[in-house]
Amino acid sequence: MAVKIRLLRMGKIRNPQYRIVVADSRTKRDGRAIEYVGIYQPKEHPSIIQVKSERVQYWLSVGAQPSEAVQRLLEKTGDWQQFKGLPAPPPLLMAPEKVSRTAAYEAEAKAAAGVADAPAAKTAKKAPKSADKAADKSADKAPASAEAAAAKPATTKAVDPAEPNREAVAEDAKDPAGAGADGN
Repeated sequence: MAVKIRLLRMGKIRNPQYRIVVADSRTKRDGRAIEYVGIYQPKEHPSIIQVKSERVQYWLSVGAQPSEAVQRLLEKTGDWQQFKGLPAPPPLLMAPEKVSRTAAYEAEAKAAAGVADAPAAKTAKKAPKSADKAADKSADKAPASAEAAAAKPATTKAVDPAEPNREAVAEDAKDPAGAGADGN
């Protein structure tokens, strides 16, 4: 039985995602696999390539043949060079670590309120969300200091001279808003 290391296609129509699999060479492309040894997502920037190196080395050592596409991926990860005894390639590009949206929001809220971020708060365990919301609301209502209150910009909306004032329009109208309904 000839064993191949090849790609199994997954994903949507224009968003291919692949699993790197060890399979019998006679099975269909997306058929049954002996073992899943990695993933490849070419549409991400940079492309995501994750390979279980120990398992790939094992399968290569027992005679499994990689397809051309898988061989190129193994060359990028360094597994092919390790198997052949060649020098390692340069490291892969890695995507930057994603920042938590809630952490970014809380940092922006603290910066807007003028509250200094305490280093002890970062190392402490997270409190329940209801306690965080209550603390944020109280911080919004009462600034930490007089300087922070003076530095906080006013939250009034700029008046557009082309747009009439609603209150002035209601006073000028023959029937102010709701006055006819109360008269009945």
